[in-house]
Amino acid sequence: MADGYPTRRDFLAATAVLAGAASLPAWPASAQPQLLTRTIPSTGEAVPAVGMGTWITFNVGTDPALRADRAGVTAAFLEAGGRVIDSSPMYGSSQDVLGYALDRVGRPDGLFAADKVWTSSKAAGPDQIAASERKWGVSGFDLMQVHNLRAWQAHLPMLFDRKAAGEIRYVGISTSEGRRHDAFEDIMRSQPLDFVQVSYNVANREVEERILPLARDRGIAVIVNRPFQQDRLTRWLEGRPLPGFADEIGASTWAQVLLKFILAEPAVTVAIPATTKAEHARENVAAASGPLPDRAMRERIVTYLQEL
Repeated sequence: MADGYPTRRDFLAATAVLAGAASLPAWPASAQPQLLTRTIPSTGEAVPAVGMGTWITFNVGTDPALRADRAGVTAAFLEAGGRVIDSSPMYGSSQDVLGYALDRVGRPDGLFAADKVWTSSKAAGPDQIAASERKWGVSGFDLMQVHNLRAWQAHLPMLFDRKAAGEIRYVGISTSEGRRHDAFEDIMRSQPLDFVQVSYNVANREVEERILPLARDRGIAVIVNRPFQQDRLTRWLEGRPLPGFADEIGASTWAQVLLKFILAEPAVTVAIPATTKAEHARENVAAASGPLPDRAMRERIVTYLQEL
């Protein structure tokens, strides 16, 4: 890629990825390792513990090479056993690009489609959800969240009504980067939520103090965004050798160490790392296999990173 624009070579390479993706199974083969699943408390439904986010990474507009590349990422995620995909109207062209990708690689029966309503207008909420459905190419969402609590007093009643009517399956709220946690807690205590979505990673553990314990007490599923602090943690760790104890938890990369640290927290239902690379999508999903760190190992990971 030159000066930020795809070359013919880039386009051909991305098209090759997509061509290979077309032959991938829509669901993981039986020979693949058993993936960790977590139960949604409100229903008992089990979902794979590593999903995929689309913030920034899928916001590539109409660029044909980049769209084809993201279709390859989506195919790799699904083939590895991924199931939960999260997006939002706030994410630029991400919904359109995700819909394009799913058109190309298929929508498996087990797809768990999570999106958000993000508008200050009460009246605009249903129309925004309908637009999101068209962009994804789905007839309804499994989970609809109020994004960053925007106009939540207006949108949550509407979402609960849609859930009662069978138009969505789960209702939640989201926040990121530690914003508005006090208001977040109040809503968790007062509303019959199925899900909350928060930022959580080895360098940002604030939610361990109140949000995660409250989710356990209230029977609310937890989605973790920004597990790598966008990509700050993985870029910082790039090139650094893995510690010897990584073998003890079955981690072959730093990304897997970071994800396993999060998944070892029992209150976490799904972590949704975002990526632009198919190999990273497979690597992320694979973090949901093998052993997880116990409490002592988690603290060991924190100490090790602090000392780097």
